Amino acid sequence: MEWLRQLSGQTVGLDTSPLIYFIERHPLYFPVVEPFFAAVARGEIQVVTSTLTLTEVLVHPYRHRNATLAREYSEILLHARNVRTFPVSPEIAAEAAHLRALYGLRTPDAIQLATAQESQATAILTNDEGMEKAATLQVLVLKRLLP
Repeated sequence: MEWLRQLSGQTVGLDTSPLIYFIERHPLYFPVVEPFFAAVARGEIQVVTSTLTLTEVLVHPYRHRNATLAREYSEILLHARNVRTFPVSPEIAAEAAHLRALYGLRTPDAIQLATAQESQATAILTNDEGMEKAATLQVLVLKRLLP
């Protein structure tokens, strides 16, 4: 996985879908995201994401009254080593609006991308190809990383 080796020592923005694929062991994407999260756990990669990720990942567990899954998501996003979760600051909100205005991104995508950019990430891991048109950093689209 050359793409993963290239991220060593870098800060990577994390969109919501890769985290869901990891925690829920998605049959197609887990083999791609598991080595990424293992590298994060070893401290080889730093991750930044938005509190919006917490909002997005908790919907399913709350809807299905799955407190265990909700705790697992919260633990990773709020307490895991090498993972920093940033609130939507005025600067991130303004940059997200700018990205929406220029590129027509959906609000969640614009917030995720703005968070990564404002946090000095060099890449963002996503499964949303739409981010590529607006990013000033490397966009790693999971479906393109499949073996």
